[in-house]
Amino acid sequence: MTAPVLDKPSAAPGRGTLAGPRFRPGESLFRWLLLACLAVGIIFLISLLTYVLVEAWPRLDSRLWNNFPSIRRPENAGAQSAIYGTIWVISFTALFCLPTGIMAAIYLEEYADPNRWYNRLIELNIQNLAAVPSIIYGILGLGLLARQFGLGTTVLTAALTLSLLVLPVVIIASREAIRAVPQSIRHASLALGATQWQTIWRQVLPAAVPGMATGSILALSRAIGEAAPVIMLGAVTFVMFNPEGLQSSYTVLPVQIYNWISQSREEFHHLAAAAIILLLGILLVMNAAAIWLRNRYSRRW
Repeated sequence: MTAPVLDKPSAAPGRGTLAGPRFRPGESLFRWLLLACLAVGIIFLISLLTYVLVEAWPRLDSRLWNNFPSIRRPENAGAQSAIYGTIWVISFTALFCLPTGIMAAIYLEEYADPNRWYNRLIELNIQNLAAVPSIIYGILGLGLLARQFGLGTTVLTAALTLSLLVLPVVIIASREAIRAVPQSIRHASLALGATQWQTIWRQVLPAAVPGMATGSILALSRAIGEAAPVIMLGAVTFVMFNPEGLQSSYTVLPVQIYNWISQSREEFHHLAAAAIILLLGILLVMNAAAIWLRNRYSRRW
């Protein structure tokens, strides 16, 4: 006895089946409009990258990271002090903002009572601060940290100012990662006798680490590319030494690029383009690390 043969569906359920075979001029026009917008963006991006790469090609060699800046001899100038300054500033920015932002997110998501007015006020201010222009943070750092507190135009002032700039982004990304952990995980841990802190430390945080790491890396990527706050803080554009501590003078890659572009000689423009390629490479490496962390350690509930 043979089994009855079931009729196969004529088409797999999906967008094509739901959309139907009928011709809709408005939908087709909208789809082509979206493709045109995407093509414009990609063409401009490729054109910009190609132009920068062609301009930078004569100076993409070891002189860029081995030599210090020079006004008289641009053919031998480099960006070593700007590279080291960027590493110093971003390292201390991460040291200051990441623990503060993650602990603030844990408190707001796990301990804070959302019905209390002061907790709602804190959440509202964090969301608004994430959209404040970066130049405002530069003015705050100059007036409060550099002048009122007497920290001066040092690595410490720049790191604290950039920490304030990206702190709301770190808090929001960490809260989203913690919120994505299902409540059933917390309930099961508490039902087995664990305390709230043990539940957070052993269950919630390990599951939320990929999301928090991704948001933190993207926030630091934004801090690396910011030029307006450090220009406001008086980052020196011509530095012939590397920073040696928190009280050292400094410069960073965006400020050095701005200085070279403003010069009249053509050699400085090639040098600025090479520094742009270097900065883009650092940003791509950080974004690739964020994507790898998210794909490697993310969990599906």
